[in-house]
Amino acid sequence: MDKQLQRDLTNWLRSQSKLAKRWLMLSVGLGFLSGLLLVGQAALLAHILHQLIIEHTDKYQLVDSFIGLFVIVGLRAACSWGREIFGYRCGEQIRLHIRQLILEKLQQLGPAYIKGKPAGVWASLVLEQVEEMQDFFSRYIPQMSIAVLVPLVILFAVFPLNWAAGLIFLITAPLVPLFMALVGLGAADANRRNFKALQRLSGHFYDRLRGLPTLRLFNRAEAEAENLHAASHVLRKRTMEVLRMAFLSSAVLEFFSAISVAIVAVYFGFAFIGELNFGHYGVPISLFTGLFVLILAPEFYQPLRDLGTFYHAKAQAIGAAESIVEFLNTEADGMDKGCANLPSPETITIEASELEVLSPEGQVLAGPLSFTLAPHEQVALVGPSGAGKTSLLNALLGFLPYRGSLKINGVELRSLDASQWRQAISWVGQNPLLLHGTVRDNIALGNPLATDEHILQVAENAYAKEFIDRLELGFAHQVGDRSGGLSVGQAQRIAVARAMLQSGSFWLLDEPTASLDANSEHLVLDSLKTATAGQSTLMVSHRLDQLASMDRVMVLENGKLVQNGHFDQIRQHGLLADMLAHTDKRDLDA
Repeated sequence: MDKQLQRDLTNWLRSQSKLAKRWLMLSVGLGFLSGLLLVGQAALLAHILHQLIIEHTDKYQLVDSFIGLFVIVGLRAACSWGREIFGYRCGEQIRLHIRQLILEKLQQLGPAYIKGKPAGVWASLVLEQVEEMQDFFSRYIPQMSIAVLVPLVILFAVFPLNWAAGLIFLITAPLVPLFMALVGLGAADANRRNFKALQRLSGHFYDRLRGLPTLRLFNRAEAEAENLHAASHVLRKRTMEVLRMAFLSSAVLEFFSAISVAIVAVYFGFAFIGELNFGHYGVPISLFTGLFVLILAPEFYQPLRDLGTFYHAKAQAIGAAESIVEFLNTEADGMDKGCANLPSPETITIEASELEVLSPEGQVLAGPLSFTLAPHEQVALVGPSGAGKTSLLNALLGFLPYRGSLKINGVELRSLDASQWRQAISWVGQNPLLLHGTVRDNIALGNPLATDEHILQVAENAYAKEFIDRLELGFAHQVGDRSGGLSVGQAQRIAVARAMLQSGSFWLLDEPTASLDANSEHLVLDSLKTATAGQSTLMVSHRLDQLASMDRVMVLENGKLVQNGHFDQIRQHGLLADMLAHTDKRDLDA
């Protein structure tokens, strides 16, 4: 990974930690307090041993020291517990914020962009990669401060007793972070490769799992199993690289910490037998001094060793942040964030002039198109597969960028407040999306403030009430993800009721009866006919027998508008005539 990129990602991660400054300060404060208590604990323990061994003090005279020692140990345990709690809260708050940023960005880019990558990639980005940042914020960031504060406290305690021991601490302390940095140079790259492999495997596995019936139908299950095995082998290899880095880092830190403590022990050993006579301030080195410093010696390096251990969490966070920051910085060409209000939202007029619909990468998907949708006009949009119908709808919804002009009530779409514009749209697609919750919850998505009477009315108008009443719990019936527990026709009628509840002035219908049986299709069409009466409507339809009831028909072919007029005017020639002839022939063959 480029060093500048690594620095930028580290700065971005640290900037996110400001969101949980309170929890961070509490965690660091408890770590500092634990360091102060540590010095007191070492002093009491050294004092007890000195009194018992050198002064031959009766142990009953040291009861207060023993009680103080137990109290300090209990307080340190409480500090450690508090650090874990506050550190977790710090990481939790930041993770929620980052996850919210990702979801808001996904909402801004829209479904057209999301469909460009496998669902497993987004799941990995929102779940696994955000979770991998927990230890960085809860452990590494607080430990950076504690690794400075606690050794300073110990140095201030040791230097007044023995300057030689303090000097050994001061000289050997930089060795730990130095070798930690050297070992950790490749850790971020290893973690980045691991996350890339995890993304590929997640996307591959999730998509194959959803398409398993199709794979079995075409006898491709074994071939895809081999592909999954290859992808899992790559992930296993990348994971082992990360583990090797982690174990190597820990081994190096333990080695240099042990050497440093050994130097301090050797110094005091030779000082006690009279071979070394320096480091003290004219007073012979006592057992208290030696024990006090030796007890503190491992604890002096412990915060630095912990920082080295958590350095792996930093490498993990940087590897995860690369994809997240790259995604958050994604900007689709031409998708500006407008803020203009929609004038006269009660009626909708759409004017397109030399309109070219673009993909998020800037490729032309449809156009140039020029047309007008007048207030209260109902227009059908037809054409063969790949003609650009869905691309045009996504552009109208603000999910795809465009060139040229696309005005809503005289205001350029890219200048409008996207949320306000979408609030004016009642949309019904060919694949109704119902979320986990009750039937009432799914209908109320169109207007969360709607009353029960209003919800009951739209359910009746959409012919949904007739089957809802047959459900055991009625409107409280639980719906699973992806409309689980309901038929496609029932789910579509709930989607129509939801669109009615929104009361948009512009109805956008994307083949709303494509997957329905004859009875459900009849009910949905009747409800839509009532709901769209007098409203501006643009409907993509595969049913050519429905076109006669529309005010106008627009025919697309290869992204171009090839026919535009009333059904009776254009049915005798051009592409529409060919489509009608093909439909009639297919009906005769059936």
